[in-house]
Amino acid sequence: MDDVEITDVNDGDLPYEVERAPLKNQDLSSLSTTVAELLSQYGWYLLAVTMLVYLLIQHLSKRRSSQSNHSAAPQTQQDAALVATKQEAMEAARRKMQEELDAKAAIFRDTQKRQEEEKRRQKIEIWESMQQGRSYKGGTAKQATEEASSSTAGLKPKTDKKPLRSADYNPLTGQGGGSCSWRPGRRGPSTGG
Repeated sequence: MDDVEITDVNDGDLPYEVERAPLKNQDLSSLSTTVAELLSQYGWYLLAVTMLVYLLIQHLSKRRSSQSNHSAAPQTQQDAALVATKQEAMEAARRKMQEELDAKAAIFRDTQKRQEEEKRRQKIEIWESMQQGRSYKGGTAKQATEEASSSTAGLKPKTDKKPLRSADYNPLTGQGGGSCSWRPGRRGPSTGG
């Protein structure tokens, strides 16, 4: 390792110079220097112009929106007229429904009055029949005569009746004319609650 010698290429007292490769596109370099010169000389003016353009755009957009609102005003008047006609139609429909309801209520009141009058008349008839000694269950004489005929029919002997079941009837077989038949219970565990 001691064999290595370091030699200085530039032995003179001159500082090192770095050689630069020439720029391939010199048009861009002139453009960048031009832009830099413009910004350094007119930067504040460019900033002010940019702000004015921005404020002008904001103002025009507000103006455009206000003009669209003014053009929408006649449409709003048309909408108001449409809403008014709809409300009038709804009121007319409500009045019609209310009139129908009032008519039905009047009919119901009339039927209730008739029913109450009928009940009152029946109570009076029952009271009068009790005063005369008749049964209070029969409201009219026609019903009283029907009760008298049915009570005499009830005194007949009961030998004319036929037996309810035939002799060979067995409910467990399901035969013999019965409507019910025996069915085995359900298998499985009970379903308790």
